[in-house]
Amino acid sequence: MREAAQSASTTPESATQHLSDVLAPQKKGWFSSTLALVILLSGAGLVMAFTWFSILFIFNPAQIGWLNKFLPEWAQIPLGYSEPPQTLQQIQEKLSKQKQIAGKTLPLDDEENSLLLPIVQQRANCQSNCQEIVELRVYQRSTDLEFQSQSDTYFRLAHYLPITGPEESLAIAPLNNATSENYDANTPLPLTAIKRFEGDGVSPGIWFSLQGQRQQGTNAIAYGQIVYYNPGRTNLQQMLSWTNPNGQLPKWQQVTGGGAKELVIDRTVGLEPQLRVYQVKNVKLYLNPIQLEAISLQPPALKDSAYQNALLIARSGLWTPAFEWLQFIRKQRKGILPAAQAQIDVIRLHAQLSKAQAEKTWASPSQQVLAELIDGRWEKALQVFAASPQNRQEIATLLKADTGRLWNRTVAALQVKPDRPEVQAWAALILAEKQGEGRANSWLKARPKITNATVTYIQGLLKQLNEDRASQTSSHPSQIVGTVQPISKVNPKEWLPVPKADLTLTNNEVWYQVEVSAFNDGKRWLNSPFGNLRLPKDFPAKFLWETLGINIDPIIQIIVRLPNGEQQTTSATIKGVQLQNGVLRLLAAGEAIAENQKNVQPLTLALTANALEWVQPAPITLAELYQQNPRAVENILPIVWRSLQRSGQISDGDVPKFLQIQEQIGHWPVQVIDLTNDNKPETVLTVSQEAIGSLKDFKMTTQESEKIPYRSRTLILSDSGKVIYTDFQESSQQVLTAIAKISSGQSLALLVENANNYSLKRWSTKNQRFE
Repeated sequence: MREAAQSASTTPESATQHLSDVLAPQKKGWFSSTLALVILLSGAGLVMAFTWFSILFIFNPAQIGWLNKFLPEWAQIPLGYSEPPQTLQQIQEKLSKQKQIAGKTLPLDDEENSLLLPIVQQRANCQSNCQEIVELRVYQRSTDLEFQSQSDTYFRLAHYLPITGPEESLAIAPLNNATSENYDANTPLPLTAIKRFEGDGVSPGIWFSLQGQRQQGTNAIAYGQIVYYNPGRTNLQQMLSWTNPNGQLPKWQQVTGGGAKELVIDRTVGLEPQLRVYQVKNVKLYLNPIQLEAISLQPPALKDSAYQNALLIARSGLWTPAFEWLQFIRKQRKGILPAAQAQIDVIRLHAQLSKAQAEKTWASPSQQVLAELIDGRWEKALQVFAASPQNRQEIATLLKADTGRLWNRTVAALQVKPDRPEVQAWAALILAEKQGEGRANSWLKARPKITNATVTYIQGLLKQLNEDRASQTSSHPSQIVGTVQPISKVNPKEWLPVPKADLTLTNNEVWYQVEVSAFNDGKRWLNSPFGNLRLPKDFPAKFLWETLGINIDPIIQIIVRLPNGEQQTTSATIKGVQLQNGVLRLLAAGEAIAENQKNVQPLTLALTANALEWVQPAPITLAELYQQNPRAVENILPIVWRSLQRSGQISDGDVPKFLQIQEQIGHWPVQVIDLTNDNKPETVLTVSQEAIGSLKDFKMTTQESEKIPYRSRTLILSDSGKVIYTDFQESSQQVLTAIAKISSGQSLALLVENANNYSLKRWSTKNQRFE
């Protein structure tokens, strides 16, 4: 009753207070939840905004450049190359102010909405090929409305790629005798040209090849870089650097048969096939989704002993035997992995080159033996050796000069099959030439399971080689071509003296140092660098005297070209020889050229009396040639004019009409002579600097013209009007010195002065060029 009374006596106010006490915690929970949700959504929005700004900052900072007006100076967003849209002319003008040059644009799509612009820069302290590519830029047509309404086309920079050429050591790496000339391994070489590199069907983008050229001895090395343009990402990707010792460019080729072509880089030197094959592979990278991956023979793709042995001999250079073995293995297996098939296809590509060389008919037995050994034809090589006893010493010289490529083949072949007598014979012959007959006999006796008959047979070959060497005498006169410069002091310890010659001077004599560019050893001409010329341990001086022929004829002529174009000749006597790192030098004593000794330049010509026979056909004028062969001259004159334009000495522009050109150069002399052995005469045009300066279109000032050293430029055209030799290149240091017959009954050759030496160039019917 009491509790009921108390309950009945509760007031409305107290009831309200009680309800508030119950609802208060519920309101606080709802507010906290709402506040947490708001904070969570705000944080997520900030994260998303920050992520988006980060992406824009990386890929297109220009789109967030407006933030700079709200940021302090130290926090400004660097826009880098992001610029307002510009016309091509504005881009060129800006580059000109930065002492750079805009190269020729390359379209990146059919509508030319995107284009590639090479940025070129002048090299400091340069004499030839002085403009190099330092950057590639991708420009896209601006889509901004304010620029679309303009009459000119505006472009916005989308991407740029700094360019640095490959290091010099990479460019000359394929050459076995690369160290025969001084070079700086870390010096980047200039890239002077760019062209579209056809890769249709390989990938959706566009491939470009940047390239340059370097003369290394007698090799015109081509080198460069492969760059890929990805239209989906609008960016450039530098893929790889390449080099070719024979001036050939990389190419896309179907190698593995997988549908897409592979990139093939030929690094072949001489008869030794060297190919690099790269496949285009997809990778999980946003900016660079593809890469070039080399097909390597290591490690083997199959865990099969026979397959692994086949790859072992392939890596040693025995491509054809390895491929034949792999074909047999493939027939025994039901299926083969794609990686293994790729390795087999690379070996097949090498084997095709190696086999083709071995099946050629070689004029020189030593070259025939070399081609057979490279292809693993041991028995056939022995047949050539046995069939040409008069050439065994030439073959012995080849074996002695082996840098390891032939020896490695014998080691690999014997590792797989140790009891092959023909391989054992060549291994013993190589050892005998490089380390002596005693070492070869010791090696034979140590061979496991070798038969007495095999030992007797191989020792007979070694005996024949020794008898031939003992009976061989050198009696050919010297035939030497080189460059000469006077020297003031001589260190006798640095020279191997010629017989009966003392290193002293008589009255009025001075010392001359001749660097040999080429010489004839009595059988063939050899060209610098002489990396394969190995001195014997016994009597090295005698070996060089007889090889060079200076034991018969030690007199050498020194021909000095004076600044006015005249020549003076003096004689000198060779008194010493020197061979260092493939560079062959002669020490000669002769009379000083009075009053002009200071004008003896580093590229003064030196040659012996029997080296060259000058050929000088009677000249006729172009006007006289026109009377004899009008069509030929009509083809020649425009080519001559364009060549003059390329030399940078006359104005560019359209080629004048035939009669206008004939009026200016019709009196120039030409020589008509067959230089290519096809019974069709070539036209040789040699033009003096004075004659070029007399042209109406000559654009140089007198001061600029006087800075050009006195020299003539030569252009040789085939009977069809094709240029087959030219000195007409801007800043070119190549000069045709003379046309000569290098030995009786042989074809004519060009004696060419290069930047560093002289070289003899003969026409190659196979390659259709002077080499």
